[in-house]
Amino acid sequence: MKTTNTLKEQIESLPEVPGVYQYFNALDEIIYVGKAKNLKKRVSSYFNKVHEQGKTNVLVKNIVSLKYIIVTTEEDALLLESNLIKQYQPRYNVLLKDGKTYPSICITNEPFPRIFKTRNIIKNGSLYFGPYSSNWTINSLLEIIHQLYPIRTCRLPLFNDNIKKGKFKVCLQYHIHKCNGPCEAKESMEEYRKHIDHVKKIIEGDGNEISKILFSQMLQLASEFNFEEAHLIKQKYELIENYRSKSVISNTVLENTDVFAYDENENSAYINILRISKGSIIQGYTIEYKKRIDEPKEDILAIAIIELRERLKSNSKEIVLPFKIDIDLNGIQMVIPQRGDRKKLLELAEQNVRQFKLDKLKQAEKLNPDQRAIQLLDAIKEKLALSKLPMQIECFDNSNIQGSDAVATCIVYIKGKPAKNEYRKYTIKTVQGPDDYASMKEVVRRRYTRIINEELSLPDLIVADGGIGQMQVIRQVIEDELNLQIPIAGLAKDGKHRTHEVLIGFPPQAVGLKPTDQLFKFFAGMQDEVHRFAITFHRDKRSKTQVASELDNIVGIGEKTKNDLIKHFKSVKRIRISKIEELTEIIGTNRASIVYKYFNVSSKA
Repeated sequence: MKTTNTLKEQIESLPEVPGVYQYFNALDEIIYVGKAKNLKKRVSSYFNKVHEQGKTNVLVKNIVSLKYIIVTTEEDALLLESNLIKQYQPRYNVLLKDGKTYPSICITNEPFPRIFKTRNIIKNGSLYFGPYSSNWTINSLLEIIHQLYPIRTCRLPLFNDNIKKGKFKVCLQYHIHKCNGPCEAKESMEEYRKHIDHVKKIIEGDGNEISKILFSQMLQLASEFNFEEAHLIKQKYELIENYRSKSVISNTVLENTDVFAYDENENSAYINILRISKGSIIQGYTIEYKKRIDEPKEDILAIAIIELRERLKSNSKEIVLPFKIDIDLNGIQMVIPQRGDRKKLLELAEQNVRQFKLDKLKQAEKLNPDQRAIQLLDAIKEKLALSKLPMQIECFDNSNIQGSDAVATCIVYIKGKPAKNEYRKYTIKTVQGPDDYASMKEVVRRRYTRIINEELSLPDLIVADGGIGQMQVIRQVIEDELNLQIPIAGLAKDGKHRTHEVLIGFPPQAVGLKPTDQLFKFFAGMQDEVHRFAITFHRDKRSKTQVASELDNIVGIGEKTKNDLIKHFKSVKRIRISKIEELTEIIGTNRASIVYKYFNVSSKA
C-alpha cells in the first residue's frame, strides 16, 4: 500500500508496546480506532500488503496520519479503545446499534422505597438493576415481587414528619392486602425494609435463601396451628419456587459467571450475555454492532465484553466464551467449555443470539420487504459478474419420454421470487424424436421472438436446466439469431441428477459455489421448480393423449363431450363400465346412447 512520507515516518517510529492507535483522514477526522499488543507490528500490517477485503483497502487509502496512546495492559487498551469509539464514532469502526433505551428495575432512595420499571437512570441514590432487553422478563419479575411482598405503588412522600401529622390515608391497595399501609404508620420502616432486602436478593438471583426463610416460617406457623397464615406463606413459597424453577440451572455450582455468545452476518455482529448469580440466570441481554470494515470476530467480541459488563455492572470473575479472544483481563478466568453446565449455558446463549438476529432480520423485512431479495440479487450479480441486478430471471427445461409428447417450460423469477402467473408451457412442434438441444432451441426462439414482437421486458439472466450443451444452444438463438445480449447460466447435474455446480460465461466456467452457500441453494431451488413444472405439464399432456386415443374413435362425440366425460368419470375405464343412466346425466340421452353402445358392442365383439 502506498503511504505518505509523514505517515511512513510515524509508522517507523512506533514503539513495540501495547496501546491504542487512531487513524486520521485529510480533514483531520478520526476514521478508525484500534488496539494492539504490539503497536508497531499491528499498524504496519495495514500498509505492507493488499488486503483481501475491499473495505479494509478503502480505509487504508484514506489514512493520512496517525496518533497512538501507550497503555500498561491489554485490558487498559480494550477499555480505552471502547471509550474512544463511543466518543468519536469513527467511520470505519464497528458501530453499536442501540437506538432505544432498555428498561431497568428501580428501587427508589426513600424511607419506604418504591419498585418499578424505568428507562431513565437518575443519579439520586436509587438502586438500578438491569438493563433488561426482554420486556417479558422484567414484567414477570416485577409481577412476582408485588405478589410476594406488600410494596407500595403510590408516589406519596412518606417521610416521618408527614406520616406523624396524619397527612395520608390508606388506599385500595391496603384493603386488598397489597400494601400494609405505611402511610398511616400501620407498618414500621424496619419491617418494610426487610421486604426490600428480600426483593434485592431475588433480583440478584439469590432466591434460594428467601425460599428457605419462607419454608421455615411456614413450618413454624403450622406447628403453632396458625394454618391461615401458614397457607399465605405457602403461597409465597410456591411463587418463588416456581420462579426459581424457570431460572435455576440444573447444577447450581456456578456462583458468578458471564456467558457470551456470538453470531454475525455480512453487515452486523450480534453478542448475547447471560449473567449467572448463585446458580440462577439473572439477566440476558443482546447487542448489535454494525460492521464498517472486516473486523475479526475476536476483536468485536472483545469490545462487546467490555461494553456489556460495563452496562450490566458485572464483576464476575469467570467468563464463558464460544471461542478464544486475544486479550487477558486482570483477575478474570476465561473458559471455552466442551461439556457440562457451562456448555449448556453457552448453547442457551447461542440460541438467544440467533433468535435476536432472526428477529432483526424479520423487522428489517417488514420495514423494507424487498431488502432481503435485493441482497440476494446483489450477491448473484457479484458472483456471476453481471452488469446489473438480475431482477428478472428465466429458467428453461425439457421433458419427454423417448421423444413422445415432448414439452418444455419456462419459469420466471422476479426480485428473487417465483412469479407463477408468468410461467409458460410449450408443446414441441418442429422436433421429431428425443432431441433436447433442438427442443431447447425451438422454445427459446419462440419465447423471445414473441417478447421482441410484443415489446415486452427481456430477462436480466437466462438459466438453462443443464450444462454446457444447453447453454450453447441457448446462446446460438439469443446472440446469433436474435442479436440479444443476455447473460446465460447453466445448472450442471451430477450422476444422481442433482445440481452439482453453477456455470456462467462462454466458454462456461464453474462459479465455485458450495452446496451450503445461499446462492447455491437459490439456484438448486430454481432447478427443482422448473423440473417440477415441466414434469407436471408432461404428465398432464401424456394423460390427455392417452385418453384422446380411446374416445377419438367414437363417431359423433366432440371435444366438449369428451372433456365432460373425463372431468366426471376421471378415466376411460370408468366410462366403459358405467351404466347408461349415469352417462345420460352427464352428456344427455343421444350422446349417452352413442358412448354406451360403442363400449358395450366393442366388448361383446
